[in-house]
Amino acid sequence: MRRLALGLFMPNCSNMPSISTHDVVPDQWTYSENEALALRAEALGFEYLFPVSRWRGFGGETNFLGTSLETTTWAAALLRATSRINVFSTVHVPLFHPFVVAKMGATLAHLSGGRWGLNVVSGWSAREFGMMGIELAEHHSRYARTAAFIKILRGLWDSAAQPFDFHSEWYSVVAGEASPVPAVQPPVANAGTSEDAKQMTAELCDWAFISTPSVAALGAITEDIRDRAARNNRTVRTAIFPFLLWADSRSEAEEKLAAIIEAKDGVATDNWLHDLTAGSGSFDDFTKDMLAASGGGVHMVGTADDVTEQLLSAHDQGADAVMLTFPRYREDLERFALDIQPRLLQAGVVAS
Repeated sequence: MRRLALGLFMPNCSNMPSISTHDVVPDQWTYSENEALALRAEALGFEYLFPVSRWRGFGGETNFLGTSLETTTWAAALLRATSRINVFSTVHVPLFHPFVVAKMGATLAHLSGGRWGLNVVSGWSAREFGMMGIELAEHHSRYARTAAFIKILRGLWDSAAQPFDFHSEWYSVVAGEASPVPAVQPPVANAGTSEDAKQMTAELCDWAFISTPSVAALGAITEDIRDRAARNNRTVRTAIFPFLLWADSRSEAEEKLAAIIEAKDGVATDNWLHDLTAGSGSFDDFTKDMLAASGGGVHMVGTADDVTEQLLSAHDQGADAVMLTFPRYREDLERFALDIQPRLLQAGVVAS
């Protein structure tokens, strides 16, 4: 039976996961908190840690994600602190040369025994890159550049392919080589559900890190990605980042969700939605309240049984992993271990 891998979408940025002033945990973004979460998740059998990469916040009272830890140095520290869990870094393609990422990635794979992975982001926030004097290209061109970026990484992580030449609009490689290479090529993920994102992921990536406005909408997305990958003689795994909120009764959980939305930071939410709409193409079906509550994660709300059923449904519809987000990470991770993880174990979909 295909298993559902458990992971955390880590709070390495401030005010995660909600664009709201309700019950904010102010120090959740710090490295010490992230390390404590990583160690506890590893002890509970979680398999993945996945970070957000941001360079500028979204203003308003919260300045959503405005304080953040850079994700390659963050990953290096967490990989040394842990012993089994896999840790991803997230990089924005316009900010890094692929030779630099290849060297950092080979180093992280080396020091961790192959537990590092890479999430590539083509870039979508003009306010973020504008402060650096970087003008974002149109959507299709950004994904074409990301494809070139990944192809160069693959060559630099494969000693048999070196030296190699590669020429594109964005990069020129002449007799390219790098050493050491990882013992096994690190997994590459892409976050996006636009047409360009799904096609590039199917052709070149190992993981599709996807958003979905509802659990019911997930099956069509995962089927599309699987079919595209199969046409390229490849297999791509899919992961979602659900926002879990549960209580003793469904009405109590819904009241908690309503309180988060009631206190949403309107300015930051508008900026987030504007930038997503202008540059991403992956959140077009989300409402402003949905984004404010979870930052784009699909809502799984109700009792522990309700949330378990929604996780099982996501698995049935093709999700290979869930990178969980919580209102209060440390507290809710412990509650998850008591309330929901045993139900998933009993269903036989997660590893014991």
